[in-house]
Amino acid sequence: MKVAVLGGGAWGTALALTSLRGGNATTFWMRDADAVRALNERHENPGYLPGIALDAELAATDDLDAALVGAECVLAVAPAQALREVASRLVGSIRPGVPVVICAKGIERSSGKRLSEIIREILPDNPPAALSGPSFATDVARGLPTAVTVAAEDAELAATLARLLSAPQFRCYSSDDLVGVEIGGALKNVLAIAAGAVVGAGLGASAQAALVTRGFVELRRIGASFGARPETLMGLSGLGDLVLTCGSAQSRNFAYGLALGRGDSLVGMKLAEGVATAGIAATIAADRGIRAPITDAVDRMLAGTLTIDRAVGELLSRPLRAEDD
Repeated sequence: MKVAVLGGGAWGTALALTSLRGGNATTFWMRDADAVRALNERHENPGYLPGIALDAELAATDDLDAALVGAECVLAVAPAQALREVASRLVGSIRPGVPVVICAKGIERSSGKRLSEIIREILPDNPPAALSGPSFATDVARGLPTAVTVAAEDAELAATLARLLSAPQFRCYSSDDLVGVEIGGALKNVLAIAAGAVVGAGLGASAQAALVTRGFVELRRIGASFGARPETLMGLSGLGDLVLTCGSAQSRNFAYGLALGRGDSLVGMKLAEGVATAGIAATIAADRGIRAPITDAVDRMLAGTLTIDRAVGELLSRPLRAEDD
């Protein structure tokens, strides 16, 4: 089957490699012509995966239309806040019925829409799906064992995509809870910023563990308001991804929080999708009457209206409750 991978960053490169290793005819679109030359001539992506030798069979193009010719599955690996622009470029170039697998994690800041809702709006004839789970691009590119979830509203489509995208060291589980997979992937980014801030401020491992656990409670509350199934949020795309990103500086969101907690400059730091998601997640929680104090604190810290010390004080001085409340 022919798979088109759109997005030349670290994750897009890793997924293109995985698709190729899984036996698919794979086209790889990158915006940057210099990056295309580096990949095609030197088999590397120095801007995003420095030091990793890429499979010689992987080729890239900066011609989007050429990448889409004959595609039977499209992996959209653009950042969440750029997905609308990329999806708009697919209109008229992608055949009806071809699934679009969203490989970013977030909620559109301007509209509050889930990413699959954007695909439905712009490409109504192409079923949306989502790939999410605990996975660092460097691990996947190196061929290290990884397991993720592929979700679509149609269970048969999800299973088909999971088989298509699996490779020898890349195992895909399927789910028909598209909402749950999307929400888990989006909200864990916000909580990873919080975890990084706790570590950066030197608050200790006990505080980090408490933060992640109570953050997961918020994730489940917000997820439930969207109709996400609890078992989905307990799976790879929820709890699994939360565990990964809340404990390693390989996570851009954790690294961003780490700098925030230390009081370092945030200028020039790599894109952290949780930064864009925090505000809309906090707004959604407030509008729906959902208690989400950690999410709210992250939003205010990013806005510069709350310090990490004050955030901790607020969280610890809240009225005591039963743990399951």
